[in-house]
Amino acid sequence: MSESVLLIEKNEGIATLTLNRPHTMNALSHELRMALVQAFENLRDDPEAGVVILTGTGKAFCAGMDLKELSNTGLAPKGTRGAVGGPDDIVRAMAQFDRPIIGAINGFAITGGFELALACDILIAANTAKFADTHARVGAMPGWGLSQKLSRVIGIYRAKELSLTGNFLPAEQAAAWGLASRVVTPEELMPTCRTLAKDILSCVPEMVRNLKRVIDEGYATTLTDGMKIEHEAWREQAREATPEAIAARRLAVQQRGREQTS
Repeated sequence: MSESVLLIEKNEGIATLTLNRPHTMNALSHELRMALVQAFENLRDDPEAGVVILTGTGKAFCAGMDLKELSNTGLAPKGTRGAVGGPDDIVRAMAQFDRPIIGAINGFAITGGFELALACDILIAANTAKFADTHARVGAMPGWGLSQKLSRVIGIYRAKELSLTGNFLPAEQAAAWGLASRVVTPEELMPTCRTLAKDILSCVPEMVRNLKRVIDEGYATTLTDGMKIEHEAWREQAREATPEAIAARRLAVQQRGREQTS
C-alpha cells in the first residue's frame, strides 16, 4: 500500500499538513490538490483545529504544478475548470479557511508552490528555502494570485524582477523584502512554527478569526474602505463585550505579561 500524498497530524489544537511527494519535489498532482482541498474542508468543521501548519517533505516545500501530469491532461481538461476555480482549487480552499495558516517553507517554493506559500497567513522559512516564479519560463499564466499578491507584499519592482526573470530568491533575501517573517535553521523550522501556533492558540479564538478576516479584507481594498471594515468589526464586537468579559481578558493579558517577563 502506497503512502498518502498528504500527511495529516493533529496535536494540541494544531493541524500539520505535509505535502508528501518528495520524489517530485512535492509537485501538485490532481490527487494532491484534491487531498489538500478535502483536508481544509474537513478542518473547517473541526473546532479543535485552531491553527494549520503547511509544509513539505524532502528538499522542497512545493515545486508547483505537476508538469509531467499536465503534459498529458493540459491545464484545464475538456469539460473542467482546471485547478483554478474547479473542485481542486487549493488556494480557494485555503482562502475559505477562517483560522491562521502558517507556511513552514522547508525548501524550494516554485511557481505554483510559491502561490501556495502566498496563500498562507504567515511564512517561516528554513535558511535552505528558495522562492521562484517561473511562469514566464514555463509559458503559463499564474491563476492563484501570484501576479497580484507578490507585488503587494514585496513591492511592484521587486515582484517584476522575480516574475520576469524566473530567478531564485533566497530565504534571507525573502525575509529582508518582507515575504518571510523570519529565517531559521532546518532543525528549528517546525519547533518555531509550533511555538508560533501555540502563541496564536493562547489568544481569544473568535478574535483571531475576526482579525484575520478584517486584515485580509482591508488589505484587498483601499485604506479608507479598510478603515470602514475595521470600524464595523469594532462596533459588532463592542456590542457583545460585557464588563465581565473585559475583566477576565484583562487578567489573562496580565498573567501572560508576567510569564513573559519573569
